[in-house]
Amino acid sequence: MSDAAKPDHADASLVLEYDLDAPPEKVWRAVTIPALRERWLPDADLAGAEPESSVAGEEVRYRLRDSEPPFRESHVTFRIEPNEAGGTRFRIIQEACDNRRIQPQPANTNNRCLMRAA
Repeated sequence: MSDAAKPDHADASLVLEYDLDAPPEKVWRAVTIPALRERWLPDADLAGAEPESSVAGEEVRYRLRDSEPPFRESHVTFRIEPNEAGGTRFRIIQEACDNRRIQPQPANTNNRCLMRAA
């Protein structure tokens, strides 16, 4: 198994790539079947147990939530593809969510007002 950070996703905060000896079908089951996924990615770390999106056998995306305040959220995408050795290239892409949309906005702009001459 090898791991290396690969900046192949333009908006990614973190990209990890692993070459696994297991076939892609087995890795796919490990990331999509809740009882298997729970062993390495507990439901408590997820904002929701169901994936946000999925392309069967290739990619699945979940939303994660920190367990402590300020409870930041992120998206994690698992990409699975066969590698040259007959195993699986497993890519994990984690991106921070844009929380600015859900945070309260200030009532003022905190800028100086321009006065107009009368």
